[in-house]
Amino acid sequence: MELVVFVLAAAMVLGGALGVVTRANPVHAAMSLVLTLFGIAVMFVSHNAHFLAAVQVIVYAGAIVVLFLFVIMLLGVDESEDLSVEPIAKQRPLALILGGGLVAIIIAAVVTGRENFASAGGALESATLESPDANIRALARSIFSTNVFAFEITSVLLLVAVVGTVVMARRMKSLGTGK
Repeated sequence: MELVVFVLAAAMVLGGALGVVTRANPVHAAMSLVLTLFGIAVMFVSHNAHFLAAVQVIVYAGAIVVLFLFVIMLLGVDESEDLSVEPIAKQRPLALILGGGLVAIIIAAVVTGRENFASAGGALESATLESPDANIRALARSIFSTNVFAFEITSVLLLVAVVGTVVMARRMKSLGTGK
């Protein structure tokens, strides 16, 4: 039974992911993203991670995709762009270089983290055995003390992006270029 659930959830994830990158209509791509996120939630449930599944559905499939759809609708999906014209000539090679660098950084971080975790003797698991909420307290301390500045900057950045989108959309409508 577990294999059947895994195969169906994996098919949902892969089908949705393919839909995200192959759909020409951005609304359809966002709906394909919802399918992918629901498939991941099913996988969380199959691993008895019910809280993560609920967070996946509520936060990602609910809030984030609704935000995507709001921005898509605000910018207007009925306008078509000429994809043969490249607005920035060097953006594709630059994106490949930056993407490759990002993949290298992620691989290095995973390898380094694995080595550090192994050398620490699995400190995360031993803390769980001593006190059930030790990991949660350490995570909260890290988020709300050490890294609070990064989280606040991220929230300000997202707020500025939404406000900027609204201002740009209203400016285009007032200039008569929008619909």
